[in-house]
Amino acid sequence: MQGYVDCHCHISAKDFDKDLEEVVQSAKQAGLLAILAVAEHAGEFEKIIELTQRFPGFVFPCLGVHPVQEFSPEQQRGASLEDLDAALPLIEKYKDQLVAIGEVGLDFTPRFVKGETDKDVQRKVLIRQAQIAKELDLPLNVHSRSAGRPTIQLLKEQGVEKALLHAFDGKPSVAMEGVKAGYYFSIPPSIVRSEQKQKLVKQLPLENICLETDSPALGPEKQVRNEPRNVVVSAEFISRVKGVSLQTVMDVTTQNALRLFPRIKNKLRP
Repeated sequence: MQGYVDCHCHISAKDFDKDLEEVVQSAKQAGLLAILAVAEHAGEFEKIIELTQRFPGFVFPCLGVHPVQEFSPEQQRGASLEDLDAALPLIEKYKDQLVAIGEVGLDFTPRFVKGETDKDVQRKVLIRQAQIAKELDLPLNVHSRSAGRPTIQLLKEQGVEKALLHAFDGKPSVAMEGVKAGYYFSIPPSIVRSEQKQKLVKQLPLENICLETDSPALGPEKQVRNEPRNVVVSAEFISRVKGVSLQTVMDVTTQNALRLFPRIKNKLRP
């Protein structure tokens, strides 16, 4: 089956409420086979499940608690154990439909972390979700802003074998520690304007690369809404950096995605 997989997308964001049908149609026309819809908090779990029912065989659910809870710009804060408690019953309810636990991870950006206590809470929330993923035999869809090394270290300590590090912002040398652990790294369209992402792709083996958009964020242009169709922008740039054909990038990254998220394979609609 030919096409791309957007391995990390916030298709449930309000930014898409007015024209979601057109956004999905545009993605299909651009050659996408699947979109993995990631969650940030329990309040959007039901919406994501509804979207997977509205677009069966194309939108696939990942439910989890993000390390930063962003209900509005004024209410940004680090995730708490109470946030996790609210999410657990819904993860249990929909466990058979999930393709991953996510978006989970660590975010040590200074405005969200005032000290070691805040970091410890984030670690506890991530550890519990890593345990749940192992219990359900699901991969993790992972956020690691300003926390690349600690995130990879924690995943390894917890015995996590299947993980996607999305929009990784750390050094290539740190990413290679994840490669050794068998983890994958998804590349957003913002690579066209990110020297760090370009250096990362040069170092990463294609066999460990997946594609993502992180829509509506991380598009090719700042402050312009990103869409799943822009996953092709990522693929084209990777093709140039790696010196391989676009077809090769599509084939390898899609096989990587289906290997990491095996529950997708039998549900794809041709």
